[in-house]
Amino acid sequence: MIADCRLEIVDWRLQISKYLSSVICDLSSILVFGLWSLVCGLFLTGCITSEYNVGTHRQDTMFFSTEKEVGLGQNIARQIAKDFKLSHSPYDIERINKIGRPIASACDRKEINYYFYVIEEDEKGKKDEKNAFSIPGGYVYIFKALMDELSDDELAFVLAHEVSHVVSRHGVKRLQAAMGYNLLMVASVGARADPEFINGLSFALAQIISGYSREDEFNADELAAKYLKTLNYEPKVGISVLEKLYKENKKEIRPLSYFKTHPYTAQRIRHIKETLHLPLDVNDYINQ
Repeated sequence: MIADCRLEIVDWRLQISKYLSSVICDLSSILVFGLWSLVCGLFLTGCITSEYNVGTHRQDTMFFSTEKEVGLGQNIARQIAKDFKLSHSPYDIERINKIGRPIASACDRKEINYYFYVIEEDEKGKKDEKNAFSIPGGYVYIFKALMDELSDDELAFVLAHEVSHVVSRHGVKRLQAAMGYNLLMVASVGARADPEFINGLSFALAQIISGYSREDEFNADELAAKYLKTLNYEPKVGISVLEKLYKENKKEIRPLSYFKTHPYTAQRIRHIKETLHLPLDVNDYINQ
């Protein structure tokens, strides 16, 4: 009787195990089907599109239309205007637009407008920040402390590099990877008094300022060199501006923030030289 009872228990456990396995398989199938249904639904409603990227020459899967990207950029730009002190100096405004607008006209992405701003102080009131960044929708920013150290040719390279991030939609793709779809939609459409909206904008800006992948930075350098050449700037100026910034970085106790968000200087210089078919030397292979 004891042996028979044990066999019945084992058989009962096997049946339960098979049942649970069947349920798990069914749930997995439902989840997979649900995910595919979501993806297909987003495709059918136009939320996901496959687009040719004029900056990278690749086909990209995008959750965000150009219209939504511009809306996101407008919202983040409003937040930046609140958190940062923008320069209202006629000299700064004239200089950045005189150099930036021709770059915008020469770039490969023409369906959006480009706007250029100089930041005098960051959100903590610091005036010595030396950085530049762009946000989706065509907004380009450079800190005054950095701009004042650059010649016009060097400034052209920095602005062209940041415009190139917009051209290749690096910011949007980074946010797609980092933010939930719903949060990204909230940040792009907006409900300005909604804490979720403010948190979405803050997170989006933090993601963009924290930097891009090495491939994105190399792509932006390539496009910047191309645009400078189109505008009759010397494209090698990209090398000189990187070398200048690196030397300035070595002089300071606090590293320049520009290098927190970019690959090693030597890697970028080497890539620009390879793009322009210039000879390399040993320093180009030493990470700096």
